[in-house]
Amino acid sequence: MKKVELTAGKLKGLKMLADREGKFRMLAIDQRGSLQRMLASASGKDKSEIGYKDLALAKRLVTQYLSPYFSATLMDPQFGVPESLKYLAKTSGLLVAREKSGTVAAGYNNREKKTVLLDGWSVEKIKKTGADAVKLLLYYRPDSTPEIKEYQENIVRQVGEECKKFDMPFVLEPVGYAFKDDEPSTDSAVYAKKKPDIVLKITEEFSKEEYGVDILKLEFPVNLKYVKEFHNGYFDGKEREAVYTLKDAEDMCYAITRTSRLPWVILSAGVDITEFVYNVEIASKEGASGFLAGRAVWKEFAKYYPNEEDMVAWLSTSGVTNYWRLYEASKKAVPYFENKQFKSFANIQLADSGEDWYKKY
Repeated sequence: MKKVELTAGKLKGLKMLADREGKFRMLAIDQRGSLQRMLASASGKDKSEIGYKDLALAKRLVTQYLSPYFSATLMDPQFGVPESLKYLAKTSGLLVAREKSGTVAAGYNNREKKTVLLDGWSVEKIKKTGADAVKLLLYYRPDSTPEIKEYQENIVRQVGEECKKFDMPFVLEPVGYAFKDDEPSTDSAVYAKKKPDIVLKITEEFSKEEYGVDILKLEFPVNLKYVKEFHNGYFDGKEREAVYTLKDAEDMCYAITRTSRLPWVILSAGVDITEFVYNVEIASKEGASGFLAGRAVWKEFAKYYPNEEDMVAWLSTSGVTNYWRLYEASKKAVPYFENKQFKSFANIQLADSGEDWYKKY
């Protein structure tokens, strides 16, 4: 069998992101605007009153009390790395975000979204932090206007080239959104019906080698709140139209596995932990290699801000329990090295390995 070659940085980075089972059970604490809103709501302050120290404290606590359980931790460079790196568990790999928080309104009726890379930050600097991988969040619609679509794709190519230059794994998080006239929001029956096709086309596009992506961090391809078995308000008490079935959810996850050239993981997209556990269990059974979980794991702790003692108490109990729930849900996840790209760990080989490797590298 022909070996699959990986450069040294890509190979080591992938191994560092995975746990001993070869599965990605990763934690995201790179949120900025959404976390700012949570802390403001909990404390009764205006969002503008939540500053660096507030965000840094919250991120530090999540890192300190939860990173020992997760195979890797995703941080942002503005509020996370400066205060949290010291508290990152030595058993947890490190991903760092490349993008600026938020997007620029553009395109059709100014309702489309453009990603902006964080000024003063680069993959080279991420490499210098000792990070194991680079992450980019990209709002993307395959059916967006041509100029926005091209702009967003070029951003991915740019970061992919930077990652290749500095030999770092590239984790891409492409997220769909509502912008057309018939789409009131992503939480609507109209959008729910479109979502499987959007996610599948996103997978197909960014699996292409030209982008240099190593792991796809994807949305669950259906909205479980619109699944026949759960549409009566199972997750949040709100009844919705039944758009699909659980079998449809399983089939769509399997379709992602068939379509993707790369290992893929599920993102939590702010849903509650109970819904995300279902997402992870279904996706894992159908070929995902794990998860990269953010708010679903820890968002409830923000309700106790600014009481640090209560925040710690929640993280060290309920937060840890949420990890174990996700661990159990991901038991059937596919180790990254058994993805069809590699087939097995034995089939992976260091690029240009041999006695002259150091000269070629």
